[in-house]
Amino acid sequence: MSFDRHLSRRSFLSFSALTAASALTGCASSANTVTSGDTTIIYRSPMRLFQSPGASSVPSGAELAVMYGPVEDGGFLIPAVPYEQIDPRYYRQRVLDPTGQPPGTIVVDTPSRFLYLVQGDGMAMRYGVGIGREGFAWQGSGVIQWRQKWPRWKPPNEMVARQPELVKYSIDNGGMEPGLKNPLGARALYIFSNGEDTLYRLHGNPDWRSIGKAVSSGCVRLMNQDIIDLYDRVPTKAPIVVWQ
Repeated sequence: MSFDRHLSRRSFLSFSALTAASALTGCASSANTVTSGDTTIIYRSPMRLFQSPGASSVPSGAELAVMYGPVEDGGFLIPAVPYEQIDPRYYRQRVLDPTGQPPGTIVVDTPSRFLYLVQGDGMAMRYGVGIGREGFAWQGSGVIQWRQKWPRWKPPNEMVARQPELVKYSIDNGGMEPGLKNPLGARALYIFSNGEDTLYRLHGNPDWRSIGKAVSSGCVRLMNQDIIDLYDRVPTKAPIVVWQ
């Protein structure tokens, strides 16, 4: 089991999780297929990705307690995740790579609620994710153009028009300041395609209950502990493919 460098700071005493997770949505999206250059994306059925009983390296209870324990990061104290209440298939773990993509590629398998980071040894890191509600999903290929620790959340104007209560966090008003209640969480990876911002993000989120569900407005959300791990493994310009 591989651990990120933040683990050395996870030995302090546990504190309670946030009692009210943010109800705000993370970002906007487009329902159209997006391609990058001459790349052809083949969309497959939800049954395409399988795991045989011996294919994964399921973390032990002791490992999970460290992986999803409290984290001190960027001046914020991220609460421990009650991982016992999450379906074990959504735990961060190394699995046989089922994607067929080159090493270093991020693959979001929307129907299965998994994000894969393809590694060079026939394996992949797999993370459980929450995805966009029907009608808000984006699909296609692109690159991670920008990476940000503790980002500000700036809902696009289209979202503000749908939800006027968000005007105080609009682009013109500078967005929501970073913090534990910010919908983008501890990290955000920004997806561009053909040189343009897709408005689609991979990001952290304080609401661990959303993992495995379709709740956000188009973006892919991970537990804060998982987005920190992914951020440390993924460089800028990494390729990404999103399957529907």
